[in-house]
Amino acid sequence: MEVVFSVLLVILIMGFRVQGQGGLETGFYSSSCPKAEEIIRATVEAHFNKDPTIAAGLLRLHFHDCFVQGCDGSILITGASGERNALPNLGLRGFEVIDDAKTQIEALCQGAVSCADILALAARDAVVLSDGPSWAVPTGRRDGRISSKAEASNLPSPTDSIAVQRQKFMAKGLDDHDLVTLVGAHSIGQTDCLFFRYRLYNFTTTGNADPTINQAFLPQLQAICPKDGDDSKRVALDKDSQFKFDASFFKNVRDGNGILESDQRLLGEAATGRIVQNYAGSIRGLLGLRFDLEFPKAMIKMSGIEVKIGAQGEIRKMCSKFN
Repeated sequence: MEVVFSVLLVILIMGFRVQGQGGLETGFYSSSCPKAEEIIRATVEAHFNKDPTIAAGLLRLHFHDCFVQGCDGSILITGASGERNALPNLGLRGFEVIDDAKTQIEALCQGAVSCADILALAARDAVVLSDGPSWAVPTGRRDGRISSKAEASNLPSPTDSIAVQRQKFMAKGLDDHDLVTLVGAHSIGQTDCLFFRYRLYNFTTTGNADPTINQAFLPQLQAICPKDGDDSKRVALDKDSQFKFDASFFKNVRDGNGILESDQRLLGEAATGRIVQNYAGSIRGLLGLRFDLEFPKAMIKMSGIEVKIGAQGEIRKMCSKFN
């Protein structure tokens, strides 16, 4: 009897859509497009198998979307005045993955699934494919009808102080814990020499390197990014495991091996430094475990920023164009 009751309970639970962040629901497409999440997962995996660096691209794409006009797919719109063409967004990647998934879903469930949701689900799948944690993504976002290049100027920047980072995150309802946890997305991915070379040679116009850089690591960075070298040369944000989503990023920050100034600064401020130390903790068997638990919570919270639901926004036919 107990077994039968347990099975019935699971069926009942699966039949309900669970309320999530900002009026979103997990299982939102269980009736209108039951294969949507499966299609997105398969599409992300197909692209990832050809190019594992796409995982970091998709995660960053979702983050940049949520910080301007909320998580509404506004980053996906093409056109000279769209936020996609703002300076902080010029290096974004993964648009073709979202377009690919959208084309397949439209063929199966026309006008049912928003581009904003495809992006949120793809970001989760990218983390999972990089050996990171999984989570149930609340869905039901509508696509926004505004995409403004000018509004993207306030995105977090690699040169931001902790005070500026905190202000930008607080403006979106995110606290210090969310800030440090979400920056942990730098566990995967790369950046260009352009964004941190100033730390290596002439930090604050002193003619010296940033003193917070580990002295043993500095020559390695200078070899990759010579003083007058190629600005577009790529460097892993996590020197130890750039394709594996884990807590070694925090260990690097703790040890003075952070690449971006904004990342390394997290250690030097009391509140954020404590969180970095917690995630970097090396108690046997616990390295990264806390981060694996906390990252999904922070992502769910972030993916609920200023979402459009119900009658707001639209469901785009193509992710790169308004209807």
